[in-house]
Amino acid sequence: MKKLSQLTLSFFIVLNIVAVLILILTAYSPYLNPDFFPISSNLGLGFPIVLFVNILFILFWLIFKYKGMKYSVIGLLIIAPQIFKYTPYNIQRKPPQEAIKIISYNVMSFNGFKKEADGKNNILEYLKKSNADIICMQEYNVSKNKKQVTQQDVEKALSRYPYHNIQAVGDRGSGNKLAIYSKYPISNIVKIDYKSAYNGSIAYTVNIDGNKTLIINNHFESNKITMEDKVVYERILKMEDKTQIVKDTKGLVSKIVEASSIRQKQAKKVDNVVKISKLPFIIVCGDFNDSPLCYTNRLLEETLDNAFVKSGKGLGISYNQNKFYFRIDNILISRNLKAYNCMVDKSIKDSDHYPIWCYIARK
Repeated sequence: MKKLSQLTLSFFIVLNIVAVLILILTAYSPYLNPDFFPISSNLGLGFPIVLFVNILFILFWLIFKYKGMKYSVIGLLIIAPQIFKYTPYNIQRKPPQEAIKIISYNVMSFNGFKKEADGKNNILEYLKKSNADIICMQEYNVSKNKKQVTQQDVEKALSRYPYHNIQAVGDRGSGNKLAIYSKYPISNIVKIDYKSAYNGSIAYTVNIDGNKTLIINNHFESNKITMEDKVVYERILKMEDKTQIVKDTKGLVSKIVEASSIRQKQAKKVDNVVKISKLPFIIVCGDFNDSPLCYTNRLLEETLDNAFVKSGKGLGISYNQNKFYFRIDNILISRNLKAYNCMVDKSIKDSDHYPIWCYIARK
């Protein structure tokens, strides 16, 4: 075993302890309200990086001083539940025959209404072949130009879904819509009341084989990251100009902090609807625009189970653009339901999101 001087060892021990404390803070940052802890509550975004640093410390101590690894090992034990929440590993199980399949998909206006050379749209073809029972879509928009995806194209492709509802959301009439297509009857459609320029949540009562189920389709506040911001983010990752990096980072952090505060208020509105609902079964899904370790998710998961955490495997990254690689799309279910084989499907890349789907059955 190689030896280090006592001074060097002490230096690395201090660094290791600091790294462990930061790891614990990032792991449990979802318990911090963004209104009171605007920056600390968003530290979960850096969780994988801080986790990796602590794993490096374990390897370091294995090489130089075995006993020193106890600091990171203790840290990992403390935050173990959060590791599983961030990257679960569940054995895939065959769903029961009565299970339904639900898909949540931010379709990005069907990839800008794009039709391929054969006149078909890849996202519509994917949904058509998915054999899902219920499809919830965000950023649902169609064109009136027949050379692009129209409402008639959607209804033709999804003709096996006799029940559907399309609602505009947002206060500014942006045209951003949420849609549900279902093989089961839909009733009692309610727009959840919260202020947002371009986002919203819609609650539906869906009668699934006699079981009335509350389904809430969501598109929570985005971080309003522009194309310029995405270039800035890539520049930060490359660490090219340290002076400029500080300035760039402040700008991005400011946007993330503001959006996080708005999202938690939106999530509280949805959480209130869930808590007062008298329906026996509840499914909440959509584009949450936040990482797995965030206040929004934790708030909703006080009442509901995360289908991916309970039955999925891996990171489940659902946003796929500009190195913002996070699982921001979710399916949550009431605790009298069981999820099977939840997955983020990377077989289609025509939107900036991947679809997330799972099978759901009564316990």
